[in-house]
This record gives sequence, structure tokens and C-alpha cells, in this order.
Amino acid sequence: MTAPKIFGIAGWKNSGKTGLAVRLVTEFTRRGYRISTIKHAHHDFDIDKVGADSYRHRQAGAHEVTIVSGTRYAIMHELRGAPEPEFEEILARLAPCDLVLIEGYKREPIPKIEARRLEAANREPLAPSDPHICAIAADHAVTDTALPVFDLDDTGAIADFIADIVGLAQAKL
Repeated sequence: MTAPKIFGIAGWKNSGKTGLAVRLVTEFTRRGYRISTIKHAHHDFDIDKVGADSYRHRQAGAHEVTIVSGTRYAIMHELRGAPEPEFEEILARLAPCDLVLIEGYKREPIPKIEARRLEAANREPLAPSDPHICAIAADHAVTDTALPVFDLDDTGAIADFIADIVGLAQAKL
């Protein structure tokens, strides 16, 4: 099996990463590609509701809980003190697709675009210290870089750039 094509979106909190990721998923899907995403959270998170059967299963000590319906399924894996899985392990669990968009994982050695917004919690540029950042998407003028700079909302141009970088075949439409 060939490794999936991957591209990351990095940036500080409130830099526009999630909005850009959502717009890119919409755009690539519109173009006929099958897209998967990985989102890294730097805090404890839960996708389960207190009191739900699956929540009760996890609270009872289940290592993995799978919820299945006619429209989707989800597998929750409790680490129970074990270290966070490596990026490659998570990537290997995904079904085949045309492109995996990665939100977060800002230190992984993968090609990525840096999202910047004036309202970000931290506005220190990541690109100067990360050779894997190959472009910047910002809601303001960026002049202190030789990298390509896109308007944060220019989803079509950013999608074209990503498709070129990772070598996606022409749109499937």
C-alpha cells in the first residue's frame, strides 16, 4: 500500500487553522477527491456525552469503544496513562484516501501551510524556524518572507497550491 498524500495546516490558537481546514475539505471534496483529516488537540477532549452508553463503557474501563450506526462509526481508544500515539501510527489507521489534511502537529516534518490571523493568541511566525512550512495564509499583509503568501480566505488558490505540492492528480470532476 502506498503512503497517503499528506499536507498540514499549522498555526497558533485562533490563527484560522480550523476554518481553513474546513474550507479545504469542502473544496477538495467538490473537486471529487476523497479527503481525511487528523486534528491534534493539546488538551483533554471528549467526543462522548456523560451518561451515554458508550461513555459508561469507557468509564467502566473499556480499552476501545466502537459506536456504529447506519450513517457512521467511531472508535474511541482510551490511553489510560499510555503515551500519546505517534503521528505515523494515527496516519496508518486511516482508510485509503486521496489526501489527508493535518490540523495541528505543527512540529511534524510534513509539508504545511502556516495560518496567521491578527486575532491569534500568539503572532510569532512559525515559518522562520520550520523548513517544512512551504507557504503562509494570512488575513493581513505578510512581507517578511520569500514563501508564497495567500489570503487566508482564498481557498481555491490554496487548494491548487496544495494539490501541486503533494502531486494530486487533476480534479476528478
